[in-house]
Amino acid sequence: MDKVSFAVYPGETVAIVGESGSGKSVTALSLMQLLNTPPAIIAGGKVDFQSAQLGQVDLLQLPEKQLQKIRGNEISMIFQEPMSSLNPVHTCGQQVAEVLLLHKRISKKEAKKRTIQLFEQARLPRPMQIYDTYPHQISGGQKQRVMIAMAMACEPSILIADEPTTALDVTVQAHMLSLIDELRVKENTAVLFITHDLGVVAEIADRILVMYKGRIVEQGKVLDIFTNPQHPYTKGLLACRPKLTTKAQSTLPTVADFMEEDEQGNIREKKPQVYEPSLVDVVNAYVGTVSGIKQQRDNSQKPHLLQVQDLQVYFPIKKGIFSRVSGYVKAVDGVSFDVKHGETIALVGESGSGKTSLGRAILRLVEPTKGSVLFEGRDIASMNAETLRQNRRHFQMIFQDPYTSLNPMHTVGEAILEPMRVHKLYGNEKERRGKVFELLDKVGLSAEHAQRYLQAFSGGQRQRIAIARALALQPKLLICDESVSALDVSVQAQVLNLLNELKREFNMTYIFITHDLAVAKHMADRILVMHEGRIVEQGIPAQIFQNPQHDYTRSLISAIPSGEPEAIILAQQKREAMKAGVPVVAN
Repeated sequence: MDKVSFAVYPGETVAIVGESGSGKSVTALSLMQLLNTPPAIIAGGKVDFQSAQLGQVDLLQLPEKQLQKIRGNEISMIFQEPMSSLNPVHTCGQQVAEVLLLHKRISKKEAKKRTIQLFEQARLPRPMQIYDTYPHQISGGQKQRVMIAMAMACEPSILIADEPTTALDVTVQAHMLSLIDELRVKENTAVLFITHDLGVVAEIADRILVMYKGRIVEQGKVLDIFTNPQHPYTKGLLACRPKLTTKAQSTLPTVADFMEEDEQGNIREKKPQVYEPSLVDVVNAYVGTVSGIKQQRDNSQKPHLLQVQDLQVYFPIKKGIFSRVSGYVKAVDGVSFDVKHGETIALVGESGSGKTSLGRAILRLVEPTKGSVLFEGRDIASMNAETLRQNRRHFQMIFQDPYTSLNPMHTVGEAILEPMRVHKLYGNEKERRGKVFELLDKVGLSAEHAQRYLQAFSGGQRQRIAIARALALQPKLLICDESVSALDVSVQAQVLNLLNELKREFNMTYIFITHDLAVAKHMADRILVMHEGRIVEQGIPAQIFQNPQHDYTRSLISAIPSGEPEAIILAQQKREAMKAGVPVVAN
């Protein structure tokens, strides 16, 4: 972060956007002196804040005791990685109630009641049960909603939201953005919204700051940024994200297609070949249903790689001091589908719908309650431990949270090298290390990163490392569990391009678990929609998006932010009306 200056006014939402490593989170953390430990140093500047308790203060000059009165109370933050931010030895409810007890003069009973209300507002299922649930027992999206409830508990005057909707599906994302906006209007709260996805902030921000390598390279009103971006970096960010109009499985543009930088840091704009939908594309989108059906017929002639039959995953609900089973959570409830060689299946649905449990059960990372999983005709569920270990190289998973799926005691190089050693791939150690460098290059990192430890990387960079590790074994089936949700749009485009290249080159097969329907449409040959542990609709992307049959599917599609100028103008008008106290009538 270098010479960053900006202001946020009461009742205003300012979005900071940029790629992973651009300085967005560092900027936010430094505001509350959360970086005042080596090697991070705040070399200068000031952060003026109008505190209700202390008056006008410079946050960088406040002693720790006074800062504690402000943190979590007047200034609250939703952190990027909920699993590493929540305490694993305390229940979710205890952690939110603790914030209320610390800053508000209320009893434990009142704190619990208020916490359950916050969980209900955050659309957490079974809020009273989740109060007594530990973080590892709920999904990534549910953990993120617990963090949002915690941040909003004291109704702060400034809410810093660091990638708050990254792990959320589109319907919950829309609700959480609405909830944050209600807090802004009700309490005149200022919101600093940090994200790598310009599409998310298109309709909820007043102004946008674009950061690149620690500097603000462009800023302005939302509509101006979207309709007339000036900096090549901003143009690249806008073009990289898959849209519902983007041609399926095409090569997505990246920031590097828009700009190049010399050794002195001077940026030169490039003129990329960017895909833009035309009248022909609109016609092709309609005709795409026919070609999609033909592709589906072609796929049906291929042999099965995976057959899932009546799969069930039930988790017991235990109560009392004797932990008696009082019921079951039906995470996966009688799911059947098949996957052909070289096919990409997208599994979409809300957080808690059973997507991740289904993916884990297929690989026997979670033991199925009932059903069978046939991989190349062999039932994974009946394999003994040694046979399963030998076959694991053929089916790999890229997990949602890279920080908990990679060993922080290993260097990045060792983490990628380890599975190749276990399965004795590539002949010798020299060839394996060469493969490590090749994989790092493929996911947008460099050979020098192999010697670093996981904590030295941003969230997006960690996910790229996890993808490289999964690819090291050249699996036949790769289950991607929200594998690009933590990545900035340019790197997301690189990874999606890479996965499509690998599919074409090696005839790879994917099960792509995602809450981003635009990504699902771009990647998939078929889409399976999950709701409450069941598949409620499936078909080729053209059929799903043009003629959805189930109400749940229609609600998912309607919640996708378009980012179109008309939608931005309408959203800005509604925001102004809400701020003025004028009732907004939905059309």
